[in-house]
Amino acid sequence: MTSSRPVFYTKIGCPWCEEAREVLDRRGVAYDEKIVTNDHAAFAEMKRISGQTKAPVLDWSGEILADFGAAELEPFLKGKI
Repeated sequence: MTSSRPVFYTKIGCPWCEEAREVLDRRGVAYDEKIVTNDHAAFAEMKRISGQTKAPVLDWSGEILADFGAAELEPFLKGKI
């Protein structure tokens, strides 16, 4: 089953992930979160779609925003919500 919600890949203890989560929550974005810290399949998926191992990564219907902070997330969200 394919979800229409964005997939948000995060790591435990990642300050950029927490900042991005706060932005998404504040903007009312519903997302599916995959915590890759101890989930090897989710980590491999994140690495495959983003080409790197750093979190956070946001997959919005195939449009990938990788290794970002709030400054990059806000413009990415324009026109999507």
